Amino acid sequence: MGWKAEWSGGGRELRVFAPGSEDGANCMRFGRLLAVWDAEGREIGELPIGEIAEDGGGGLRVTGASELYEAEAVWTAAADARGVYDVTLRFVYKGEAPGAFGLTFGCELLGPGRPDWMIPGAFYKENRFEKNLRMYPRYDFRGGDPGKMVSDRWSFRSDRAALPAVFAWNDGMCGALCTGETSELGLTGLGFRGNEAGTAIWLDFPYRETPVTFVGDAVPRPADVAVAAFAPGQAVTLKLHAYAAGPDPHAYDPFVRRMYRLDAAEHGLNPWMGLEQAAELTAHGLYTWHYDPEEGILNETAAFDREFNNNVKGMGDRPHMHVGWVSGAPYAYALLAYGRRKGVEDYASAGTAVLDKIAGGLSPSGIFWASWVAGKGWTAGWNPKSDWLQARTIAEATLFMARALAFERERGEAHPAWEAAVRSNLDFAASRQRADGNFGSYYNCQSGDVEEWDGAGGLLWIAALLEGASYFGEARYAEAAVLAGGYYSKFVRDEYIYGAPEDVHLTPTSEDAYNAVASYVHLYEHDRDPQWLALAASAADWMMTFRWTYNLAFPRHTLLAQYDYRSRGADQASTSNQHLHNYGLFCVPEMLRLWTYTKDAYYLDRTRDHIACFLQFIAREDGDFNAYKGMVTERFYNTNCFQPKGMMLTLSHSWCIGLILYAAQEAQAYAEDLKL
Repeated sequence: MGWKAEWSGGGRELRVFAPGSEDGANCMRFGRLLAVWDAEGREIGELPIGEIAEDGGGGLRVTGASELYEAEAVWTAAADARGVYDVTLRFVYKGEAPGAFGLTFGCELLGPGRPDWMIPGAFYKENRFEKNLRMYPRYDFRGGDPGKMVSDRWSFRSDRAALPAVFAWNDGMCGALCTGETSELGLTGLGFRGNEAGTAIWLDFPYRETPVTFVGDAVPRPADVAVAAFAPGQAVTLKLHAYAAGPDPHAYDPFVRRMYRLDAAEHGLNPWMGLEQAAELTAHGLYTWHYDPEEGILNETAAFDREFNNNVKGMGDRPHMHVGWVSGAPYAYALLAYGRRKGVEDYASAGTAVLDKIAGGLSPSGIFWASWVAGKGWTAGWNPKSDWLQARTIAEATLFMARALAFERERGEAHPAWEAAVRSNLDFAASRQRADGNFGSYYNCQSGDVEEWDGAGGLLWIAALLEGASYFGEARYAEAAVLAGGYYSKFVRDEYIYGAPEDVHLTPTSEDAYNAVASYVHLYEHDRDPQWLALAASAADWMMTFRWTYNLAFPRHTLLAQYDYRSRGADQASTSNQHLHNYGLFCVPEMLRLWTYTKDAYYLDRTRDHIACFLQFIAREDGDFNAYKGMVTERFYNTNCFQPKGMMLTLSHSWCIGLILYAAQEAQAYAEDLKL
């Protein structure tokens, strides 16, 4: 077994080692059974370890008692995963008067090196660079100012996490603790500390949010500490898991996969419809509620409440269009393709008109403007500076316009203006590429100069260049893509891909993972180099850390609870934008092809989950969840960030509708495998 029980400093302790390293210095050190804390979050007691004994089945029984508490933890080595231990902890309150307190189960991570962290979907490494322009929780080994959301220790609610687990790495190992979103004591919590005093991770029952609470804006709220009420003699049983592995940054993956298997067996899916109906409804919704024939754009938002929208002079709708990302080319292409395939000329004409509009919107630098705004015309988008254009937005527009060109050419349709626009963008990307392969992340809209090189915002140029190389027969585009594949691989290998969305400057996001999967699958298809397939798979594994393994327990009277919304398969947008979204549909075709290349059913299963999740909450008729037929929201609120848990944003978004329309069509060829 990978554990050792020994006396240390006058007390009993349990040390858990990574497989194969039982004689090393790197381990998870459990120096006590539990800590006890009050409503202020202050520690008021503990349960030291009294006895550690092997049980008859090869497991371990750890017991302890004090004047007020007693507990027993039964450890069992998992038969289906190395380094994983399932723990059942039984706690009894022995006080004579009722009590109100919380419990912490935790350990220290022993070994050299400053720690790295991961709370899936919620916290990655330091989580925010010092130079980042957006404010949200940041880790700093030196401490920091909690008023600026900087600290060497953090505790969070578990419903912020796609898997309620906290991982820590030092130079010699990875250790993790995991539990369910809820326990007999209510919503659970996750936490970590790393400073000169050492490295620690823990689980809280119920949750604590310390030193401050992040609710989605730049102003932190006070700490939020929940306690449970205990009656004399009350006993509770808590289920949790521990994991010890080597220091590989990818060491999280076997544990995430194992926990997904367990969660999937207990947390079912609930798609409201099949792929055909979803495509029909979203095509209707995109055309009816978002297409503006006068301007030739897809309005980014449309209010659910049309009466409210009328009363506020249409301000519930947003008559703006990005060329990629939150509107524009990807969704115009999806509408065009559906219209052509189904013989709905209005849809095909609308998609064509939007792509015509985008093709006519080249900036002085030769690349697309990022967005069109009513009353202003073409603008640079939502970037840190008003004259910057962001690589990912432009690359995505280029990618889908190239796809639209190929789709139309197969049907004998030519679009010279689209061709000229795509060439201009691809030529720009190739000309700005550095010798090491970096395309840069932000460009000056006038001069085209690269204004910021940091981040992986330019990663999606790889897919766009390869599509362009195929369409135009231009080998130099493919050469630039291959060179970039080498450069951006460092982000994948470091398990820290950041910089994709315009509005969350240099932040790790699920969208970065989607771009990496799409780009490396395309590189593999270009030259069949196995390194690209390995990178695509690794990026997909990191993507799955943003994807919910379980169904959230929404408050009883909320809309999401009343409609029995199942969160398994939803993705967290980012560590900064903590809400569930469907942008993972962007890379559904690449994920399905990755499954066929690797024969790894995990990728099929988790892609099925994502599609099934967003076959919910497509309005089936006017009035469905207070929306209109074909509408789809952008945000489902999973925690106390932006809005209360269980709410959803009452705006329909063109990208959310468009991605369902796109993925529903792309997944049709795999419908039998997906069982949707």
